[in-house]
Amino acid sequence: MTERKSKADLINAIASTTGLTKAVIAEVLDAKIDTITKWVATGHEVVFVGFGTFGSSKRAARTGRNPQTGATIKIPAAKLPKFRAGKAFKDAVNQHK
Repeated sequence: MTERKSKADLINAIASTTGLTKAVIAEVLDAKIDTITKWVATGHEVVFVGFGTFGSSKRAARTGRNPQTGATIKIPAAKLPKFRAGKAFKDAVNQHK
């Protein structure tokens, strides 16, 4: 099982690497997440070369079944967030098998 890391773990790791305060890093990280979320929600792609691309995709409306009752239900169309990993990120993950 893979060990999970939290936002606090990320903030601590960045603070120990950069020497910046945890408060500053938390503020910058929150601003980054908010900005990426707003841009993707308005239809933009956010690209970090070598790391990956944040974007969205559309899922068409479809019919499904309620697993408990077996009744047919309509599932509405939806816009979903997506992330495509960049080559350098994929390579780094594959080296740590």
